[in-house]
Amino acid sequence: MSATEFQELLTAESDFLKPFAIHLTRDPVFAQDLYQETLYRALANSDKYRTGSNLKAWLYTIMKNIFINDFRKKRKHPVMFDTAALTTDRLMRPGSNTGEMNLRLKEIQQLVYDLPEIFRKPFLLYFQGFKYEEIARMLHEPLGTIKSRIHFARKILKSRMKYFERIWDNASAS
Repeated sequence: MSATEFQELLTAESDFLKPFAIHLTRDPVFAQDLYQETLYRALANSDKYRTGSNLKAWLYTIMKNIFINDFRKKRKHPVMFDTAALTTDRLMRPGSNTGEMNLRLKEIQQLVYDLPEIFRKPFLLYFQGFKYEEIARMLHEPLGTIKSRIHFARKILKSRMKYFERIWDNASAS
């Protein structure tokens, strides 16, 4: 089967994947990403598709595997400091405004930069997406030391953020 024929077949037979993606993710935005990633992988691996076999089953399997792999990655490396969730869920309350939100984000950034340098450096590198091993090499420290410093940085930030949450809640209640 030529690449063009496969693309035509894929285009004609791919609409059934959208409801399955929504079923898996329960989020239209993530479902669209999953759908697009599935089509991309199917096109990239078109040579592995056997002509005459069940295309729907093949595409379902690709989508399911992508979803499972992403789920496992997120479980292994959970998002620690999701500013999007922080902005929409915690900061944007009824009656709050953009100026107040910006002030809070600045306060949170200040909390991070107020960490002792021994914790701040590894935490910021981890937050930027570096892996523990990479951070250990960059800072010339043992892996266990880096893991514990990031752990303690999280604990410090969590306790300080709880304190500021109480202050913000009291201020908005008055």
